[in-house]
Amino acid sequence: MHSLSNIGDAFTLPAPAIDVETAQRLIHDHYGISGAVQRLTGERDQNFRIRSGQGHDYLLKISHPAEDRSMTEFQTQALLHIMRTDSTLPVPHVIETRDGESEKFLAIDGHAPRVVRLLSYLQGDLLPMVPRSSALRQHMAATLARLAIALRGFFHPAAGHDLPWDLKHAGDLRDLLTHIPDMRQRSLAERFLDGFEEHARPQLARLRAQVVHNDLNDYNVLVDPARHDRVAGILDFGDMVHTALINDLAIASSYQLTDSSDPLGAVAEFVAAYHAVLPLEPMEIDVLFDLMATRLVSVVAIGGWRAQQHPDNRDYILRNNAKSWARLERCGALPRAQVRQTLRRACNME
Repeated sequence: MHSLSNIGDAFTLPAPAIDVETAQRLIHDHYGISGAVQRLTGERDQNFRIRSGQGHDYLLKISHPAEDRSMTEFQTQALLHIMRTDSTLPVPHVIETRDGESEKFLAIDGHAPRVVRLLSYLQGDLLPMVPRSSALRQHMAATLARLAIALRGFFHPAAGHDLPWDLKHAGDLRDLLTHIPDMRQRSLAERFLDGFEEHARPQLARLRAQVVHNDLNDYNVLVDPARHDRVAGILDFGDMVHTALINDLAIASSYQLTDSSDPLGAVAEFVAAYHAVLPLEPMEIDVLFDLMATRLVSVVAIGGWRAQQHPDNRDYILRNNAKSWARLERCGALPRAQVRQTLRRACNME
């Protein structure tokens, strides 16, 4: 039985810091690359951007020492698989070392060994920085569907790992609701977890399952600066997992809820565009709303708990919390049967 009490140290303990000078030395010694190095934020990995000055930028990722090495290998092998199955997808490319390795396992500055990886750095504007449009929404949904198709035949021994962000484990989130001080908000979160238990959880084992990206939030999408209707990059494959396919769409769809008079309009458009590329099954559509709300509960519950664990990284961890509560409030005003009918109609299933 999965339990949040079993979350590994990679989620709960801070990693020994790597300075910029060390990052420069690593990329020079193992990749033969020199350039200006900039530290970036991250949840578990330590990340650095390298500007080579030759038209190529790179992303250096140094894993948490407590991260199971098979987890980083899982991510690396998935990216390599995507490039073999759909090389036009806007995902990072794995850069090999001078020795032809896709990863290095190194003891850095006397600390425990850590996995070092170098990826291409994707250029673009973060999704929250550009105006939303119907065309962009549809292209994003179609790109997510293509990514799921590209991953369809991929598996790795670490793909079935226990991940707090895997929606099939959402029942365990109840243990974290005590970290929500506002009783009205806590009651709303409990209501949607009840809906998950009643409507979604019993169906998940019957639905299609595969490895999925599992985290298409607003900050993991880059938009083409010259064409704001095109996705230029999908970032952060650190939450990949083997789970129900519909969970991947539910996560992305939860970020499409708007505060307009028709909060479901953008969601329906997003789901329809995904369905046009990767057709959904009726049972998947019927649990989609429950899973969307469950994702938002995950954000506020896990985020609140982790912010207490890592106060120095609080702003990064809680960057989506306020919007997630607002979206949960909108979900709370929507009758489940009406949402189900709207999404079925969007996919021409009525």
